[in-house]
Amino acid sequence: MNVLVPIAEGSESLETVAIVNVLRRGGVDVTVAAIGRSRTVHGTRDIVLHADALFEDVAHRTFDAIVLPGGDAGARALGAHAALIEKLKEQRMAHRWFGGICAAPALALAPHGLLDGKQATCYPSYREALLHWVDQPVVADGHCITSQGPATAIAFGLGLLEKLAGSARRHEVAAAMLAEA
Repeated sequence: MNVLVPIAEGSESLETVAIVNVLRRGGVDVTVAAIGRSRTVHGTRDIVLHADALFEDVAHRTFDAIVLPGGDAGARALGAHAALIEKLKEQRMAHRWFGGICAAPALALAPHGLLDGKQATCYPSYREALLHWVDQPVVADGHCITSQGPATAIAFGLGLLEKLAGSARRHEVAAAMLAEA
C-alpha cells in the first residue's frame, strides 16, 4: 500500500503530520511530495515541513491513495497545480482512493469536479463549496474520503488506513495511539 500526500506553501502542518504519522504507524508507504521547487515547505503556524520528494519526481507513480491536507493557502496552491489535478482525476477514474481534509475538499477538489456526485465534508466555513456537504468528522463515499479539520486529522488517517488495510489494522493502530477506534 502506498499513499501520496502532496504539500505546498501554507499546507496545514498538523493535518499533514497526523495523516502521515497514522498511516506510517499502520505500515503504509507514504510519500510526502512538495509542489514547487523545494522539498522544504512552510506550513501553517510557522512549522517547516520537509517533503520526501518533489511532486514532479513521483508524478509518474501509481498510488493506492492521494490525500490532500488543508490550510487555506496550501489547499489553493494544490488546487492550482494542473499536474496534481490531472493525477487526482486519473485516481478517481481508476477507482483508487483520493480525498482531502479541511479546506482541501472545497478549494482543491470541488472546483475541478472531483466531488461531483459525492457526499463529502470539509471545514464548516467552506461548506457552501460542496454540493453534498455532510456534517460528520470523516465521510467516505465510493473511493473518496474527506474530513473536517485539524481536530479530525487522526480520525481521517485511521479512516483511510481502514479503507486500505482493513478494520483490524485500524483498531490496532488506534489502540496503540490511545485513539477512539
